[in-house]
Amino acid sequence: MKRTTIMLPEDLKNRAAQYCEQKGISLGTLLRQALEHTLHEENNAQQGQDALFADQEVYQGEVPVDISKNHDTYLYQDQM
Repeated sequence: MKRTTIMLPEDLKNRAAQYCEQKGISLGTLLRQALEHTLHEENNAQQGQDALFADQEVYQGEVPVDISKNHDTYLYQDQM
């Protein structure tokens, strides 16, 4: 692990300290969990915007003969 110094408003620090005391965890653990959660949610949100990861139907109609060659065009034509 790498040591990091952060600055918090006094009220936020006090509320976090109370929360940690109630849960029996350290402030470092709370901050690591919060960062992991935030970054995980952000990653999921970004993947949800991509039709491939969202598991949505992206092409309707007859399948073109060049689907393998030009799959990106068919998958992302609205985003290009």
